[in-house]
Amino acid sequence: MPPSKVPPTIRQRRLGAELRRLREQAGLSATRAGELHGTTQARISGIESGGYPVSAERVRALARLYSCTDQALIDALASMTGGRTRGWWEEYREILPAGALELAELEHFARSVRIASAVHLPGLLQTADHARALFQDVVPALSPPEVEHLVSHRIKRQAVLYGERPTPLTAIIHEAALHMGFGGPKVAQEQLRHLLTMNEQEHVSLKVIPFGTGSYPSSGAGIVYFAAEVPQLDTVQVDTDTHSEFVDAQPQLARYRAVLDKLESNALEPVPSRDLIHGIAQTL
Repeated sequence: MPPSKVPPTIRQRRLGAELRRLREQAGLSATRAGELHGTTQARISGIESGGYPVSAERVRALARLYSCTDQALIDALASMTGGRTRGWWEEYREILPAGALELAELEHFARSVRIASAVHLPGLLQTADHARALFQDVVPALSPPEVEHLVSHRIKRQAVLYGERPTPLTAIIHEAALHMGFGGPKVAQEQLRHLLTMNEQEHVSLKVIPFGTGSYPSSGAGIVYFAAEVPQLDTVQVDTDTHSEFVDAQPQLARYRAVLDKLESNALEPVPSRDLIHGIAQTL
């Protein structure tokens, strides 16, 4: 089967990267792996780049070839195959940056999501009017259609928090983000009321770091931690002023888990967080 003309998704690239890591740990070149597997070096390289579709059976066969004995990891990798099926976010491929599509894909497949934010509220918890106010303030300015595409994409992403099996979400928000007032008092009040509503959901845990805590062990950049079926396949998104970066190296994952643990230890529990959000809403 020839390689797909559509760029591989972030999930397909990750599967290929993990197979490459297993091959390298086994001390095999792509050429030798192809010989042992009855295929070519080009096919092995294509699989590892995400350019060739790969079946669950082939993943398991390659794992055996590479002497991988971690059955949980093998099962998780096999579950990442499923052909070239694309999600709803593909309708935005020619409209939004690739990073927006990758973010939606990671949220869709995550077993749980953990977020830390110092200035902006998590996109999964934003109202449409709040999101619109943010996008209308972007420099350089976006056109009205661009703004509306971004708003609709952001709201569609929030489907992971609804339905029969919603994704568990822990959001650690600094109090500063609650005072920003994007869109004016009416929009800001509506946004805070939405946070209060979401905080009542069993699968949502919203924790606020109040002013005066005196500690914030991070640069202030937004952190989103996507938990996979096994920790080796977790991914972190780090936001900066100019772009988003996805990281998945094990030392980086361990560091961000520690940062999130520290931030969460500084935050109020959901009930006092609710009371703080309610008090701020009353002052707007």
